[in-house]
Amino acid sequence: VQLQASGGGLVQPGGSLRLSCAASGSRFRIISMGWYRQALGEQRELVARITTGVGTNYSDSVKGRFTISRDVAKNTVYLQMSSLKPEDTAIYYCFIDDRLASRYWGQGTLVTVSS
Repeated sequence: VQLQASGGGLVQPGGSLRLSCAASGSRFRIISMGWYRQALGEQRELVARITTGVGTNYSDSVKGRFTISRDVAKNTVYLQMSSLKPEDTAIYYCFIDDRLASRYWGQGTLVTVSS
């Protein structure tokens, strides 16, 4: 299984970015797709997840600013990030969970929010 993430970069505070993550090679149905992030010196934390038959959930720190969506046909998950803050600076990792509860990770994409 391969996950290819893209869309990171440098943005000013208050700006927006959209991350994408395309999954390929999964033998089993993908149940969840989402994003974690890890800031320097911090633990990895869940940012947002979208789960078939359940819906979406977000960390409190991004609610109202980030939106996760999924294109099922393309096995791609998106994270639209708005009103970005310096504390959103981190490496963002996408993941998928298949129906056997196996989790796979993307390579990470760096988001830097700075003026």
